[in-house]
Amino acid sequence: MPSNTCHPNAPHTKLKAPDWFISSLMMDRALDAILRRVKKLDREHDIPYLAGYSQDGKTIYIDRHLPRSFTFRGRTIDVDRFLILHEEVEKTLIDQLGLHYLHAHQIATRAEEAAVHAQRITWQAYDRFMQKYVKTIGDERLCKVPADLDLKPYRDYHDYDLLRQMEQHLERGAGATARQKTELKNYAAAFREQLRVQHRHELHSDDAGRRRKPAAKKSAVAKTVKTGKGTVRRRAATKPAK
Repeated sequence: MPSNTCHPNAPHTKLKAPDWFISSLMMDRALDAILRRVKKLDREHDIPYLAGYSQDGKTIYIDRHLPRSFTFRGRTIDVDRFLILHEEVEKTLIDQLGLHYLHAHQIATRAEEAAVHAQRITWQAYDRFMQKYVKTIGDERLCKVPADLDLKPYRDYHDYDLLRQMEQHLERGAGATARQKTELKNYAAAFREQLRVQHRHELHSDDAGRRRKPAAKKSAVAKTVKTGKGTVRRRAATKPAK
């Protein structure tokens, strides 16, 4: 776990402003409190999207190829603390409040951005550094995935191609549990069924829209009069409005 906390052993000092004011120092203190609660940090695996967490939330995973720091305006910036904050906030919101991954991710990203700004780092520089190391579906380095990695972010994001690659890799043998293999296969089946249902719904909506297409309005009422030579349609006066 990162040891460069702003006050690992020292007691809190009184701030000049009220504690409920937003400040960089208070953000650092909040981040330190979260870092002290992390039970295990793992940097030995390949993690899609750079970071993740175990199913039980006790382990935070950071991709093994991501450098631990980058240089910003002559300063060495440690990045683990920001990623840990993001993953801890996201996991807590999903498990404790039942948020959808995409909603929890948005909140966690805002917290991560606030922590970056508190260190007087621009988000653009930080994000540019991170994006260079994001693993995608075609990345051949994605080959060592932890067996207990929580797959919910990838399921909720509907990253079917990535999950399929992970499933194929696990089948080749990477120490994955049978439960994780089953979870991946069940998700793949559910995802395919969802696409079929969505496609049928779209076709049904298109057909219903064509059937409900309104007919052209008529300005007059036609009367039918039978004569000896057949049926003659005669236009009457316009029907008065009710």
